[in-house]
Amino acid sequence: MNNNFIKRAITGVLFVAVLVGCILYNSFSFGILFTVISMLTIYEFGQLINLRAGGVKINKTINMLGGAYLFLAIMGFCIDASDSKIFIPYVLLLLYLLISELYLKRENPILNWAYSMFSQLYIGLPFAMLNVLAFHTDPEYSSVSYNPILPLSIFIFLWLNDTGAYCIGSLIGKHRLFERISPKKSWEGSIGGGVVAIAVSFILAHYFPFMTQAEWAGLALTVVVFGTWGDLTESLLKRQLHVKDSGTILPGHGGMLDRFDSSLMAIPAAVVYLYALTYC
Repeated sequence: MNNNFIKRAITGVLFVAVLVGCILYNSFSFGILFTVISMLTIYEFGQLINLRAGGVKINKTINMLGGAYLFLAIMGFCIDASDSKIFIPYVLLLLYLLISELYLKRENPILNWAYSMFSQLYIGLPFAMLNVLAFHTDPEYSSVSYNPILPLSIFIFLWLNDTGAYCIGSLIGKHRLFERISPKKSWEGSIGGGVVAIAVSFILAHYFPFMTQAEWAGLALTVVVFGTWGDLTESLLKRQLHVKDSGTILPGHGGMLDRFDSSLMAIPAAVVYLYALTYC
């Protein structure tokens, strides 16, 4: 028990330090970090599917490279390094994944297609959309700036929500949130975690006033709600595949999907929320 706790603590501290450090350092370290994270998460997903989904075999390497290219392509587009033609190689990669199944003579080509496309939609695209949060164009000067606070805030809200939900749920949790998929989650814990995240959003609003307090609180609420759905989605995936953890790359914490499950829905939701603010 003690060894496992120490292992979890060391992994957790290193994980947070690397993530926060790379996001805050500069745009290059941000790009390298999440390109690697996207690749590792998609590769882990492919390995999980190939091992546990009967008769399914997807190309882990091609899917992994697709996720990496999508992240870098959207990054290049967001910083005005390229126009929309940068997405042509990615489209060709998707076509390759479809056409190759015609010749491979595998047992379940339809499921291979489905899981390959799902890896891009479920994992590759959300990570790539972090670029939309991180890079902003100043129309007056036609320049692009890197703002690490928005992408970092997504993870801060998710961590606070998880911590608050665990602590409050352990103390007073009685009513199950989604017992069929995640028996330990409670309404009390989920609401408590959301309250903690929203409370901290007011602190962020004070130090980073490029959004109002109400807008920061709305972002926190969006991240908490969709982050919970993201957590439940991965729990459902693991239940269907009959596994406890998605992988073992993070000692004491499971796999990459286990650590980023909430963010895979929270990131796109945050992008939609912030775009909605600009049109309101």
